[in-house]
Amino acid sequence: MKIYLDCYPCFLRQALSAARRAGGTEHQQLAVLKNTMVILDGLDTGANPPEIARLVHHAVKQEISSSDPYREAKLESTKQALKMLPEIRRLIDSSKDPMDTAIRLAIAGNIMDLGVVEHFGDLEKTIEKVLKQPFAIDHTEELKSMLSAADHLLYLADNTGETVFDRAFIERLNIPVVYAVRGVPVLNDATVQDAEEAGLHNVADILPNGSDAPGTILELCSDQFNEAFKRAPVIIAKGQGNYESLSDAGSKVFCLLQVKCPVIAEDIGAPVGSIVCRRSAVSSPG
Repeated sequence: MKIYLDCYPCFLRQALSAARRAGGTEHQQLAVLKNTMVILDGLDTGANPPEIARLVHHAVKQEISSSDPYREAKLESTKQALKMLPEIRRLIDSSKDPMDTAIRLAIAGNIMDLGVVEHFGDLEKTIEKVLKQPFAIDHTEELKSMLSAADHLLYLADNTGETVFDRAFIERLNIPVVYAVRGVPVLNDATVQDAEEAGLHNVADILPNGSDAPGTILELCSDQFNEAFKRAPVIIAKGQGNYESLSDAGSKVFCLLQVKCPVIAEDIGAPVGSIVCRRSAVSSPG
C-alpha cells in the first residue's frame, strides 16, 4: 500500500504517544517530534506506512532508553482479553457456523490497536457488533476452502491482546499453525513474549519474523521467516499494518482486519468501522 498525505500527522501522533509511554521528558518528546519531522521531510513517497513507522519508532528508542514503550499497555491488554477467553470460546462452540464465528471474533480482536488510537474501544460491544455486521469485503469461503486443503497455516499476528482472539480461532483448526510475531517490540504489536503470555505456544509454533516494522516487510524479515512464508500454502495476515505491507502479496494471503482509519478505508475500498476478509492481489510488475 502506498503512503497517503493523511499518514504524515498520524506518524507525528504515534511518535509523541510512544515518547510519552517511554517516560520521556518534555525535552525528549520535543526532540522525538523534531526527528520525526526530519524523517517525514526526507520520505521516499514510494515507501509504505510500516517502513516509515519503523523509522519513527527507531527515533523514539534512540532518544529515550526504552526497548518496549508499550510494555505495560500490552500486559493489560493480554490480561483483559484472557478474562474474555471463556466467553469467546462459548460463542464459537454454540454458533451454527463455528468457523465463521471464529473468523469474526479474530477480527473483533483487531480493535486492540494502539497505533491508531490511545485507547481502544469496549471489547464486549465490539464483539457484539462484529458478530452481527456484514463483511465489507468477504472472501471467507475462499479462506475456508484453502484451510480445508492445507497441510499447515502461517498466521501473521498483529496486536497484543488480539493474540487471545487469534488463539481461540486457531483452537478450531485441525492443521498445524505457525504463529509469526514481530522480532523486536514496536507499538503494541505482539512479540514472542507477548504471544506466550496469551498462551499461543499451547496451540501453535511461535516464530519471530526478525523485523521491527509494524507490518510484514519481507525484505526486512529473517531468512527463516521468509522460508516459512514461501512454503506456507495459506497465510492469514491480521490487522492494518499487515494489510499495508501485504495487500498485493499474492492469492494465498488473506488479510483479516477492522478498518480503523480513513486512509485504509480509501485504499481497501471499505468504510471505517467495517470488517474485512480480503484475499490479497498479485503485485503487478513495475
